Amino acid sequence: MTLAHHVTILSSTDESTDARLHRLCGALVRDGAQVDIWTLGGSQGAPAGVTFHKAPGGKKFTSRIWRDLVLPLRAEGQTVIVVAPDLLPMAYLVTRLRKQKLVADIHEDYLQLLRDRAWAKGVIGFLAKLVALAATAIARRADLTTVADVQVPPFDARNRLVVRNMPDISLLTQSGDLAEVPRAIYIGDVRQSRGLHLMLEIADQTPGWEFDIIGNLSGVSAEYVEKWRNASAASARVHFHGKLAPHESWKFAEGAWVGLTLLQPTPAFIEAVPSKLYEYMAVGLATISTSLPRCAALIAESGGGVVLDSAAEISRQLQAWAHNPDDLISVRRCASRWAQANLNSEREYGAFAQAVKGLSRG
Repeated sequence: MTLAHHVTILSSTDESTDARLHRLCGALVRDGAQVDIWTLGGSQGAPAGVTFHKAPGGKKFTSRIWRDLVLPLRAEGQTVIVVAPDLLPMAYLVTRLRKQKLVADIHEDYLQLLRDRAWAKGVIGFLAKLVALAATAIARRADLTTVADVQVPPFDARNRLVVRNMPDISLLTQSGDLAEVPRAIYIGDVRQSRGLHLMLEIADQTPGWEFDIIGNLSGVSAEYVEKWRNASAASARVHFHGKLAPHESWKFAEGAWVGLTLLQPTPAFIEAVPSKLYEYMAVGLATISTSLPRCAALIAESGGGVVLDSAAEISRQLQAWAHNPDDLISVRRCASRWAQANLNSEREYGAFAQAVKGLSRG
């Protein structure tokens, strides 16, 4: 009897509810791997079919450093997948000593992302930059380097595989028929650079519409939302649900009319395609996106949404769809047809699972 390939996934920053973590784990479990994970959060939000271990410590910076040091020592898998950049230096040392295989999963261009973070200034910003540079250098040397999109470095890794955040249909809920009350949803990290302020401005200008916002709300953003709630007549129509496991998040798609992806053109986002854009199409939602080049090209190709940048433009579009839902239904059908023809997530994740399994034979 052949024993299952044992894979350990480590993160010092992600919650067990992280969507990419769920997609990667799902692919490995479906391929027959034995998977255990060390993350923040709880077992109730963890991916199905894995063994969950709660990473030690809280959310303080000192706790994160402690996790960076100890988590690689707790990884028992033949293959260790690291999904947080600051974990890579210690994980590289430990896996070389133990003769484990190392997979560096790189979500974003970390150096560019630091330019989008208000805290990444002065000494802290300098240290964060050093960590990002070290993580990128180590990722080049990993046994396998998986990146979340074509524009994500390192481009010269010795064994690089693009694993885009394709929709995992098993985690999603189809939008189905339009709810009686028009409703837009947003699923993802909730902060200004991802469109939080713009969404609230849209809500102010669009009476009759409700908005469900699902995702982690950072401290600065939480303060902004609280001030907005106290001042806005639209606050009763905007519902913040916090960060949920993917299958719980996507339950809000049922009956929704529109999905929002309103990224600002920051250095980290200018060439990005957010995973939610694929997912909105896969569940049959029309998408409203800001005019990032690749998002705009995808929407133009599919016919599955519109590209608008101002709250006034977006509000007018939502009101037009509310007055004439048939136009919206036509756009939603285009989104569904394009997703069915172009989003082969089984192939994408199957290639990932096979590449990880192949390391055990290397």
